[in-house]
Order: sequence, then structure tokens, then C-alpha cells
Amino acid sequence: MVLPAAILFDLDDTLISAHLHPREAWTNALRTLDGGLPDTPSVEKAAVEIHDAARWFWSDPERHRIGRLDILTARKTILTKAFAKIGWTADADLVDRIGRHFTEQRRRDTKLFPDAVETLEGLIDRGVRLGLITNGNAIEQRAKVERFDLARHFIHVQIEGEVGFGKPEERAYAHALDKLGTTVEETWIIGDNLDWEVVVPQRLGFYAIWRDPIGNGLPAGTHAKPDRIVTRLAELLDA
Repeated sequence: MVLPAAILFDLDDTLISAHLHPREAWTNALRTLDGGLPDTPSVEKAAVEIHDAARWFWSDPERHRIGRLDILTARKTILTKAFAKIGWTADADLVDRIGRHFTEQRRRDTKLFPDAVETLEGLIDRGVRLGLITNGNAIEQRAKVERFDLARHFIHVQIEGEVGFGKPEERAYAHALDKLGTTVEETWIIGDNLDWEVVVPQRLGFYAIWRDPIGNGLPAGTHAKPDRIVTRLAELLDA
């Protein structure tokens, strides 16, 4: 397979490990919180309920759109819902402390995937124009880009909170293409979200690659049919 003129990359869980293993992350956050948790239920049971509440919250596209732009408020909503389920008093201070602790812990745990830079540099060496298109809060997402020194690899970096629109809005993809100076027919897109980086882009004419960083395969019941699935980013260089 011949490489395209350009590739649009997602950021979270595509180039960096931002949201992998959320239930385990909640468990660790509760265990390492500096005091103040009720004795029952256990940390493990509480983490399961918080994880379930998070899955409920992020399952709705409109909640997702609003929540990813204000992540702390989103996590307070998630925690309040979970507290009600497990019988904890929704103490505002405790909710705030857990939410901030989890957010800071996630930030510390986020890493660049080992083959990310190698892959980006390899594609650039082969003449591929690269763009980064990520949803989320402007300050938080820009901080990730700067922390991992990613901007130097891309002709265009597009952050939802900075431009005012994001995936899966069609104008988000159109804007990125305009900045790259390529057409949809000569551009690939890669990311871990089946709707944002596969279903909608395919409808627009992109060659869509699903990034499966854990290697679990497509989730049961999905109707998405990626043009290609990669577990390791370096697989892109095989083209």
C-alpha cells in the first residue's frame, strides 16, 4: 500500500496514553487519596460505580461535547451520580478533592506511546504531510502538545477548544484539510474513536484507520468497519 499525501492524527490514546484502563485509574485514585473516604463500600466497589457513572456520562454525544471542554465539572457530575448509587454523602469538598486528584494522577500517568515519535518522523521522511486534530479543552490539550513536544512534527495542530469546533462536526475535518492543503481523497485519518475517526470520516471520503492501542479488537455490536486497524503506530510505516 502506498502512503498518502497526508495523515490526520488524533492525540489521546493515539499518540499518548491518556485514557487507558479507566476503572483501574479510579481505583488507584481512591486508594491514594489523602483520607476522608467512608469505610463502605470498598474502594474497589466504589471504583466500579464511578467507572459505570463515567461510562453513562460519556455515552451521550452532547454531554461528551460539553464535558470534555470542562473536565473537572464533568468529573464532579460523574462522582455525584456514583456517590448517590453507593450511599456516600455527596460532600462537595470530597467530590472536588477526588475529581482533582484523579485529574492530576491521570496527567502524571499519561505517556507518549513508545513508537510515536519514530512513526511521525518516519512518515515525514517519506514526504507525508501530518496534521493533529484533537477534541477537548484548549489549555489542557495544548499543554499535552507542549509537554510531549509534538507540534514540531505537524504542519497543522487543531484543538477543539481553540478553534471552537471539533470532531465529529464536518467542518472540523474540512478545516484541517484546508490547513494541510490536501483533499479528502489523498488524506488518511487515524484515531481510537470509532465515530470520530472511522464512521464520520469514511462518510466524508477519508481512508480511516482505527487505532487499537490495547489490541482488544473491535467492540461487540459495533457497525464500524475501519479501512485498517493498527495496534502499534509503527505499522503505518509498513505502507
